[in-house]
Amino acid sequence: MALITAVSISKDYQTEDVTVHALRKLDFEIEPASFVSFVGPSGSGKTTLLNLIGCLDKPSAGKLTVAGTDVAPLSRKESAAFRGKHLGFIFQDFNMIPVLTVYENIEYPLIMVQNIEPQERRDRISKMLKAVGMADQGDKYPQQISGGQKQRVAIARALVINPALVLADEPTANLDSQTAYTVIGLMKKMRDELGTTFIFSTHDTKIVGEAEVIYRLVDGQFVGKEVKGGPAHA
Repeated sequence: MALITAVSISKDYQTEDVTVHALRKLDFEIEPASFVSFVGPSGSGKTTLLNLIGCLDKPSAGKLTVAGTDVAPLSRKESAAFRGKHLGFIFQDFNMIPVLTVYENIEYPLIMVQNIEPQERRDRISKMLKAVGMADQGDKYPQQISGGQKQRVAIARALVINPALVLADEPTANLDSQTAYTVIGLMKKMRDELGTTFIFSTHDTKIVGEAEVIYRLVDGQFVGKEVKGGPAHA
């Protein structure tokens, strides 16, 4: 069973007297434990698509099912609860809370979203810190670690809730090439170990090659789909 199913989803934005068609009747399925990239230039619709899948916005038309739930009818409160249970997020600017330590940044969603008991929180955080190679960095603050380390923390924070799906918007944009490859490799490792699906948007051609399924977007439409081992049409 597909983790994500989109049937003719569109997204329009109204600006004064102009309607902007951000996404135009997209159809696709994404399987569990996939490693997927949405690729396209700025304005192609890839971030809009991530926002729809992440229940941060709603489609204007069509049906979008994520983890067995039709997400379009969800209220704001229901969307927040759904995100807390099923989705993790990784951002290009890391989105770490500067007054919290590395440990506390990873702990934050467990307290705010899932209300996990203290002992289980400690166990999960310890496991995640070790998994991303930051076991000895938990007491440091964001300003004391590098960009690559911050993105490792962001991966741990996204995965600590045991999500079915992690969405990453330009996750390597603020990293040098070698660190970017390391971060992508870490995501793949976590996918292999946990069975989590990763979907990321990027226009970094060096990183695109690391994806196993690539959807190419231009002007809100798919212009191609590539699967590792050979190209296919969307």
